[in-house]
Amino acid sequence: MSSVRVLVGTRKGAFILTADGKRDTWDVSGPHFAGWEIYHVKGSPVDPQRLYASQTSSWFGQVVQRSNDGGQTWEPVGNKFEYAGVPGTHQWYDGTARPWEFKRVWHFEPSLNDPDTVYAGVEDAALFRTTDGGQNWEELAGLREHKTGSSWQPGAGGMCLHTILLDPVNAQRMFVAISAAGAFRSDDAGTTWKPINQGLHSEYIPDPAAEVGHCVHRIAMHPSRPDVLFMQKHWDVLRSDNAGEMWTEVSGNLPSDFGFPIDVHAHEPETVYVVPIKSDGEHFPPEGKLRAYRSRTGGNEWEALTNGLPQKDCYVNVLRDAMAVDSLDSCGIYFGTTGGQVYASSDSGDSWKPIVRDLPAVLSVEVQTLA
Repeated sequence: MSSVRVLVGTRKGAFILTADGKRDTWDVSGPHFAGWEIYHVKGSPVDPQRLYASQTSSWFGQVVQRSNDGGQTWEPVGNKFEYAGVPGTHQWYDGTARPWEFKRVWHFEPSLNDPDTVYAGVEDAALFRTTDGGQNWEELAGLREHKTGSSWQPGAGGMCLHTILLDPVNAQRMFVAISAAGAFRSDDAGTTWKPINQGLHSEYIPDPAAEVGHCVHRIAMHPSRPDVLFMQKHWDVLRSDNAGEMWTEVSGNLPSDFGFPIDVHAHEPETVYVVPIKSDGEHFPPEGKLRAYRSRTGGNEWEALTNGLPQKDCYVNVLRDAMAVDSLDSCGIYFGTTGGQVYASSDSGDSWKPIVRDLPAVLSVEVQTLA
């Protein structure tokens, strides 16, 4: 029987949750790196025992940790992220130019065919790649050197490259999202980049339909349809059917179209999940009711998923990297909260239960389906 491993990054360490294919009973390992902020933990799809973790401290800086045994043991690997070319500046909200800084790794995206190749999205927004398991990192400088770079601005959480999607069909194509710049696509393995923000509308920037400057919170795809993308923006849920060339709003009947995570069912490419938050000023569920929402039609028509989730006095948030899906026949959906709960559904969202409670605030959730 297959088993499931859930990788959880929190404000004060990493936790690894494991269960068999029934997903009824969970074992909890951790905290790994107790007391450290673990922004992201992710495993290689080629070698599930190979894990990468982003360990961050305001005192000691950024450390990349690697495990070769599924998280039982860890070792720090190369942590030199050298910006290529001229360091440059970016614009702050007050209109002043600030130097580019390396603050933390927000997201790891391991290669689909090589466990030693990994992409890293960092703050300040830049994209790096290692081909030797994390020992050495090179910047894919074409992104940061894009002609629009001088007008990128930090969102409330910093100017972070937080989403990396690798096209499983076209090895030359990848997508990234930056807060607050927007979404970008490369068709030549990261050498050059194109902003893909047409159709986005953001009232909080001087030109609501600008080429860049949009605060994209997350993008997602189903591997069987890499040209179809789904986006949760600062406001609005959107989809693109042509690899980001044009976006259409599909917020439909959601109680709020503000939120952070978005994900797609493992076996149903038109089934999409979001967790609405009341507003950009009130980062908690509308009416204090924690509800995931599911659309089986690729957007516009949404149903509230409440069975097993608290429906009163709940004021947690769900961050952009804190939702994931497994690939078992009955698709499992997982999300973590800033209140330290990780909720799981083994029936595609019809019912939920907390598989662990009282962790530190959850920053990221990833899932591995193990043979």
